[in-house]
Amino acid sequence: MHASQGRSAGLGLALASAFAFGGSGVAAKPLIEAGLDPLHVVWLRVTGAALVMLPVAWRHRALVRSRPVLLLGFGLLAVAGVQACYFAAISRIPVGVALLVEYLAPALVLGWVRFVQRRPVTRAAAVGVVLAVGGLACVVEVWSGLSFDAVGLLLALGAACCQVGYFVLSDQGSADSAEGAEPPHPVGVIAYGLLIGAAVLTVVARPWGMDWSVLTGETSMNGSEVPAWLLLVWIVLLATVIAYVTGVISVRLLSPAVAGVVACLEAVIATVLAWVLLGEHLAAPQLIGGALVLTGAFIAQSSTPKAPSGPVAEGSGAERTAAEGSGAEQATADGELPAGRAAS
Repeated sequence: MHASQGRSAGLGLALASAFAFGGSGVAAKPLIEAGLDPLHVVWLRVTGAALVMLPVAWRHRALVRSRPVLLLGFGLLAVAGVQACYFAAISRIPVGVALLVEYLAPALVLGWVRFVQRRPVTRAAAVGVVLAVGGLACVVEVWSGLSFDAVGLLLALGAACCQVGYFVLSDQGSADSAEGAEPPHPVGVIAYGLLIGAAVLTVVARPWGMDWSVLTGETSMNGSEVPAWLLLVWIVLLATVIAYVTGVISVRLLSPAVAGVVACLEAVIATVLAWVLLGEHLAAPQLIGGALVLTGAFIAQSSTPKAPSGPVAEGSGAERTAAEGSGAEQATADGELPAGRAAS
């Protein structure tokens, strides 16, 4: 495949991943409003995706012996933590707002770089943080006395904090490459992250008490009736499995900077889909604030300084990704873990 063809294919896959991750909250919210607990929706999503990815996990079973700590951290933070906080947040605040708050993660990553790794950050990165925080103030309309649900905002911030762990864990691949070792296969880590996340969420969510009858009924999306099982299939296959797989392949064909730009579209897509499908209208100041959050997040993740040697925690706009997503998803061509999406 020629370089231009590979770049075009990578861009198309990155856009597909952004659309897939961006629709997770839109599909999940009607299920929550129909009576399912947010944790039960997360459990259904993660467990369903884990079952689909079982063949991949078996293929990369050597990771269990070689990288148990990485797999455990990925499952707890990038899968269970991000998605549980995000889904709980959208049960209380609009989908677009929750995802935009989660996009503070790149700014938090800079805090990790500056205060934990004790490395200086660039002036451009600091400007990105200021833009992101200022944009967040517009999104939540602080001048009106924080009109949004405070618990919902804290949950969205929790998702952002869990994404920081996802970004830091993503450095494992670059660290191995720098030392000449074989990096852990990203798809294998995602598969085991889903399995571990499903196991943890089973204990936390206690799905045996779930109202399974909701899945056999209808849900409402802005006045239209939609089968609940169809939304579940959307969440599991499209917003999780396909989103992660297309994201991982795309970052192997694109540079991290380009992948980061495309990842920023996830929040825009989620906001637009929530507007069209759920009727969640945002005011003009909130839209401006959202643009500032995305701009600041992109500047922050693209301006993180690289260390002379060893790993660097790179931020990104997504999900990944989660595993949101988020999906976001930064990797190198030699198998570095995607550092973009976990949530969405």
